[in-house]
Amino acid sequence: MPDQFSPLFTDHSRHYRENKFVYPVLSRRSHGISLGVNLNPDKVCNFDCIYCQVDRRSEAETKFLETERLMAELDSMLGFVTSGAIYEDSKFSSVPSDLRRLNDIAFSGDGEPTTYQNFDQIVLQAADLKKQHGLVETKMLLITNATMFHRTKVQDALDILDANNGEIWAKLESGTEEYYHLVARTKIPFQQILDNITLASQKRPIIIQSLFMKIQGESPSEAEILAFCDRLNDIKSAGGLLKLIQIYTVARQPAESFVASLEPAEVDSIANVVNRKTNIPTDVFYGPA
Repeated sequence: MPDQFSPLFTDHSRHYRENKFVYPVLSRRSHGISLGVNLNPDKVCNFDCIYCQVDRRSEAETKFLETERLMAELDSMLGFVTSGAIYEDSKFSSVPSDLRRLNDIAFSGDGEPTTYQNFDQIVLQAADLKKQHGLVETKMLLITNATMFHRTKVQDALDILDANNGEIWAKLESGTEEYYHLVARTKIPFQQILDNITLASQKRPIIIQSLFMKIQGESPSEAEILAFCDRLNDIKSAGGLLKLIQIYTVARQPAESFVASLEPAEVDSIANVVNRKTNIPTDVFYGPA
C-alpha cells in the first residue's frame, strides 16, 4: 500500500476528463476509490478556511449545477470504476490491488454541499443510482462543515443517507470561538456548529474530521487542544454518538502561504490527547513528505 505522502493520495482534482461534477480520487481516509460529487461548481462556500486548497480568488469555470448532467456523470463513473476500466487510466494504473475498490460516493467538492437548495433530492437520486448498480455495500458519504444540519431539507437528506449505508464526516477542529474564526473565517457562530453536530449525532453515529496545522509557524496550543476535547465531551454528554475522530494535517497546497503541515509526531500527540481525554477512537493522517 502506498504511504500517505504518495501523489496517488494528494491529487484530489475536482476535474476528470470532460466531467463537470463527478470526479474519482484515491482517498487516504476512505482507503479506496471515492467518487466525489461537486455540488458547488461556483466555488461559493459559507466558510473560507485558511487551509482550503480551493482557489476562491479565481472565477469558476462552471457556475450552475446541471442535475441531469451530474446524474449522467455519476451513472457513467459508477460503471467505469466497478468494471475496473478506471485502472487502465494512467492516473490510476498504479493503485495497489487492495485499494482497487469503490468505497463511497462522496458529497464534497468546492464548497459546502448542504447549502445546495435541493440537497435532499440530489442525495435521493444518487441513492437510486447506487441501487441500480447493485452497490448495496458502497457508502454514501457526506463531507460537511455541519452549518446547515438545522434545516429540514438537510435533515431529510441525512435520513436518506441513513437508509442507504450513509456516513457523515462533520468538520470540528476548534475548541474555542476565537480559534474557530481564525481558521474558518466565517460569520456563522461556533455554537451553531456545536449544536448542529450534537443534533445530528443524537440520531446516528458520526465521524468528526479535524484538521490541525501550523499558523504563522505556530502549532495549536495545548489549551486549544484541551478545549477541543471539552467540546467533544460536551457533545457526548448531550447524547451525541461520535464513533471516530480523524486527526490530520495539511496534505495539499493551502489557500494561505502562512499555513503549513504539522509534523507526524505532532499529529500523533494530538490524537493521543484526544483519545485519552474523550475515550473516542482516533485515526491519524499526515502531511506531504
